[in-house]
This record gives sequence, C-alpha cells and structure tokens, in this order.
Amino acid sequence: MASSASPEVAGRGRQAPPGIQVVELALEGMTCAACAARIEKALNRIEGVEASVNFATETARVTLRPGAATIESLIEAVRRSGYDARLQEAGTLAAQDADRDADRRAAFRAFLLAAVLTAPFLIDMVWMFAGSGHHLLPLWLQLALATPVQFVSGARFYRGAWRSLRGGGANMDVLVVLGTSIAYLSSAVVVLWRLDLHVYFEAAAVIITLVLLGKWLEARAKARTSEALRGLARLQPQRAWIERGGSLREMRVEDVRPGDVFVVRPGDSIPVDGEVLDGASTVDESMLTGESVPVAKRPGARVFAATVNAEGLLRCRATGVGRDTVLAGIIRLVALAQGSKAPVQALADRVAGVFVPAVVALAAATFAAWLAFGSFEQALLNAVAVLVIACPCALGLATPTAMMVGIGRGARAGILVRNAVALERAREMTTLLIDKTGTLTEGRPAVTGVLPAPGVTTQNLLRVAASLERGSEHPLAAAIVRHAEAAGVAVIPPQDFRAVPGRGVAAIVDGVPARLGTPEYVAELGIPIDAEEVARRRAQGATVIAVAAAGRLLGLLLLADRLRPTSAAATRRLLDLGLRLVVISGDHEATVRSVAREAGIEEFRAGVLPADKAAEVEARRAAGEVVGMVGDGINDAPALAAADVSFTLAAGTGVAIDTADVTLMRDDLRLLGEAVDLSRRTVTKVRQNLFFAFVYNVLGIPLAAIGLLSPVIAGAAMALSSVSVVTNSLALGRWRPSLGG
Repeated sequence: MASSASPEVAGRGRQAPPGIQVVELALEGMTCAACAARIEKALNRIEGVEASVNFATETARVTLRPGAATIESLIEAVRRSGYDARLQEAGTLAAQDADRDADRRAAFRAFLLAAVLTAPFLIDMVWMFAGSGHHLLPLWLQLALATPVQFVSGARFYRGAWRSLRGGGANMDVLVVLGTSIAYLSSAVVVLWRLDLHVYFEAAAVIITLVLLGKWLEARAKARTSEALRGLARLQPQRAWIERGGSLREMRVEDVRPGDVFVVRPGDSIPVDGEVLDGASTVDESMLTGESVPVAKRPGARVFAATVNAEGLLRCRATGVGRDTVLAGIIRLVALAQGSKAPVQALADRVAGVFVPAVVALAAATFAAWLAFGSFEQALLNAVAVLVIACPCALGLATPTAMMVGIGRGARAGILVRNAVALERAREMTTLLIDKTGTLTEGRPAVTGVLPAPGVTTQNLLRVAASLERGSEHPLAAAIVRHAEAAGVAVIPPQDFRAVPGRGVAAIVDGVPARLGTPEYVAELGIPIDAEEVARRRAQGATVIAVAAAGRLLGLLLLADRLRPTSAAATRRLLDLGLRLVVISGDHEATVRSVAREAGIEEFRAGVLPADKAAEVEARRAAGEVVGMVGDGINDAPALAAADVSFTLAAGTGVAIDTADVTLMRDDLRLLGEAVDLSRRTVTKVRQNLFFAFVYNVLGIPLAAIGLLSPVIAGAAMALSSVSVVTNSLALGRWRPSLGG
C-alpha cells in the first residue's frame, strides 16, 4: 500500500496573475436560470470584468483586471439588474447556512399558509369532478381564501417580478405572476361585478401553493448538494490546549496564533497546523488524504488541523492557523470549484437568457389563437398553463448541482478538482501521458541488487561503497548509504574525496585508493568488468554502479527507482476505462522501457526534456487527441500546463500543484482511475439533467398551448421538475472510490 503523502501543499491553488483580483459576490433575489443569465450579462458588460454566476450556489465569481472596476461598482451593476449582492467574505460558511436556513423557514411558512387556505379549493374541485355541476364553496368565500394566497403567500413572486422588470428583464416570477394574476383578477371581476361567468380562484391558489412547495423542496435539496463542503468545515476543532505561563489553558481555535505551543491528547483532533516538538504517536489523516493507514509522527514531523491523534501525547508548535491551515485551503479550493461553470452549461445559459420573453410571447399567441377559434375560458386557461409550466429553473440547476455533488465527493475521497471545466475534460480524455520518476515510481532510488566479485563478501563491498558515497549528495549515494546502514555495515570516513560529475567518486578508504561510479569510469583503472553483464542489467532497467579498491573489482551494485506498489493496479484500471497510456520520461530508454513494462504500459517516450514533454502534449492535441498529463516535478510543469486536463500528487512540487487541474491527495495512482470515473459519472448526471429539463419544456409547453394540460397540472409539473433534477444530482452522493485492481 502506498504511504500517505504529506498534505501540506494541498491547500495551494493556482494563483491569479499579478494585479488580477478575484472576488466572490453573494447574490440575492434570483429565482431561476434567467436571473443568473441576466446578472452575468450585466457584470460582463463592465470593461475588464469576467464574471460567472452560479444559480445553485447563488454566487458570482468575478475576475477584475487592474483598474477595471471596484467591488461597489459590481454590486451596483447587480442592483441595476433588479437584484442585490454583497461581498462574500471568506470563512462565512456558517453564516451563509444560517441565512439559507432562515430563507427556507420563511418559504415553508408561506407554503403552509397557502396550503391551509388552498385545501378547501381541493375539496371543491373534488365536489365538481364528482358531477355536482356547481361549486361547493360560495364565490365570496373563494375570493376571501384566494386573496391572501395570491398577495401574502405569493408576495415573493410579485417582489421578484418587479425587481426583474425594473432591471429590464423577465424571469420565472414574471411567468407565475402573469399566469396567476390573470386567473385571480378575472375571477375577482366576476365576483365583484356579479357577472355570470366562470371563476378560476382554485387555479391561481393551487398554482401558487404548488410552486411554493416546489421552491421549498428545491431549497432543501440544493442545500444537500454542498453537504461535502459543510462536512469539511465541521471537521475544524473548536478548542485547543495552549501552553501559557507554564500551564495548559483551553482556548478557542480562533485565538491560537502562529508560534503558540499546543498539546494534543490521545483521541483529540489536532486544532491547527503545526510541527511536532515532543512526543510520538500516529495520526489519522484520512480526512485530508482519504488514506486510512495512520501516519507516524515524531519530533520535526508536520501535523494538520482536523486530523486525529491516535495513542500518544504530542506537543507541537503552531505554524498555520485560521485561513492558513491546509483544511482551510481545501475548503477554499472546493468552494471555488463548486462555484465554477462547466462548458456543458453554456447551452443552458443561452436558452435561459431568451426563454422567459419567448414564453410570454407564446402565451400571448396561445391566448389570441384560442380566443379567435375557441372560447375566452379556453384561451385564458391555456395561456395560464403555458406561463406556469415554462419555468426555466430546472435548466439552471441541471449542471451546477451535479458538479457541486461530484466535486464534493471527490474532495472527501482525496481528489481535489480545481474547477468544473477540469471535471468535464477528464471525462473526454482519450490519452494520458504519465511521468515516470516520482509518479509511476517512488521517486527515490534504492539498491535492488548487490553482486560481489569472487572472493569478496557482501559486507566488504557495501562498507567500501558506503564509505565512498558518504561524502556525496547524489540521490544514488544516499540510496547506497541507506542500504548499507540497514544491513548493519559500519561506514568509514573517506580521505581525499574527489567527485567527477556524471561519472563517480574516488577516495582513500582503509588506507587504500578506492573508486565508485559507472563501469566505464572504474574500467579506466585497467580493471576488467563483464560488459555483457552490465548491458544485461541495464536492459532490465537498473542503474549499474561498479566498486573497486586497491586495483581490483569488489563488485557491482544495482539501483533502481522502484515502481509504486499501486502503479500496476492503477494502470490496469485506466486501461479498463479505455484510455491510451504513454510513459514519458527524461531517463534513458532501457530504464523507461523496463518501468513501462512492469507497470503494464506498452507505449513510452524516453530521453524527453521538459520542453519536449510540452511539445509532445501539443502534438497529440493537434492530432485530435484529448490529452491528460500526470506528473509531480518542476520539469513536468510545462506539460501539465499544456494538457487538456492535468493531474499531480500532493507530495509533488509546488509548481506542479499550482499548475495541475486535479491534485491527488496521496501517492496512490489508483486515485487517477477514481478521478476519471467520478468525472464520467458527474458529466453523465449533468447530461441526464439537461435532457430531462429540455424535454420537460419541449413537451410541456406545446401540450399546454393546445389545451391538454390544465394550469393546476402545469403548476404541479413545474414544481416537481426542479426537485427531480436536484434529486438526480444527489444520487451522485452515493459514489465511493473502489480503489480496486
């Protein structure tokens, strides 16, 4: 099993270019996708502003170029559109939840009042359907019951319609107000003027009640789409034990400052990021990495907020508090990703922008046609049905709700997706280029074979080799010293140490000259070395090191960067998903071929420089492939930036993490397959939602126009459409990583 990666870099995000400011606005007054489209258009009209509005989260993410606009001007632009906005402060998730809970309670109270007053109309409708031929409720009572439903429970629709019309647009509230007001006012005229005509109070009251029910259910369902984000926020401990004046004091986490010394007892959550000063324990970091195996902690090790201390007492120094903890960084990254917009949303946005005016025109045409060729009653009912059923809410919710659930589930599984674009592109990926060193392999060379010469013991060979390498900083030298120390071999300080870059080292060991390096370097002393054996070992992917002393060969050491334990299983899963895999590395061909073969990958490119990696990506993209790249080093950054979608490991360099679209929170490449699987499932949900939303309107509006849907049935269908879309998205919450293979 792969060891857990240090998650300390997980909170990093791709930084905005110098001078660019990114702000998030909390929006108020939106009721459908048309509202979101209107606000987005208003913001993007401002020079130097690039805005994306998310209807599901009721937020706008705005990128400002230097000197382009102020936050006040952005808010004013939103208000001119008929809505309201405020700056979304960081760390206000609890406050946002409180506001939304209050809105849901208000919506439920409005629905409850409407439901109580509408119930007699339902009884009256049953009475009429039973064939009585007349109303059970007197007309004056119908007027009395319908009026508070229309103007008290339905007040939110009038407010929303007024804001929209005042801003020069039209939204769902306009449709509801037009439809129900026509039905109510025509009926009120009949009662007050005592005309001998039919009344439609029940249609207006039932429509408002059903729409309110749908809005309340929709709000509850939408709240669940960000459950993963709230779950991460709830992980943050509230209290910490701080050393002050020689004693321990319990303090609020908000009061902890960098440099404070805190103590974590067994079983407690670690309150902030820090460095272990004293003690030894294991810590469950699964909430950050998704890896269930506890991580050993000793003095000097890093610890992270919200991870759980197992059995030992730890004394630590705070290094990251508040917004600077890894957990806070993850929450910011997930929130930004959930608020981003996927390309598949573009069609829905274009439709929503013109939808409401088109529906109003269609309703007017329906009324005119039925009035000309039918009756006034038919014209009124069918026009109202068209207005009511044509709610664009489902279109606005189809993409963001699925993306929010998918990105949230990924975060809980150790897959941090930077934005919705990356999640969608991962589904379309056809080719994945995989860096070798540190990605497929452990990134740390190790001694894999010791071949002493005849008459030489393994201990003596290792003693001379480790003594020679003791003075070198090369990664191969460190691997040889580690291996010798693990074998219990005593290392002797070398004398007259000399290093020849790219070839080897020489020194005096035990009073005799010794040399270590490439077989060619050692052979320069006239020492015979079996060239065929060296070639055979190199063909197997090993780095061959020769060791000589006192003019004779002591033996050969074989070193290799070993394949990660999970790499073969990861590549099998990726191949099963239909991806074309290519190993790409700057190493020599024999080594790359060996690693690729061991990982189960047929294609590879060896001897590739960093710039050439990016060129390889561009060439494949030009050939029509959708290219993914996974790497962990600075040398991989150009290729990561050039790829359609890029992945990196949390243990990778900061440059790689800042460049990549998806960060895997532990060094387990099986998460790659899980990320692709999650992407495909999420985009499938989005497309299902869009299909249902479009089909609902494509079928519903014509049926209402030709008189096959009553306003009451249209109201019920409209209310259920948004709820069904969100519920379909929530089904994605059952996704769990299998990590099979």
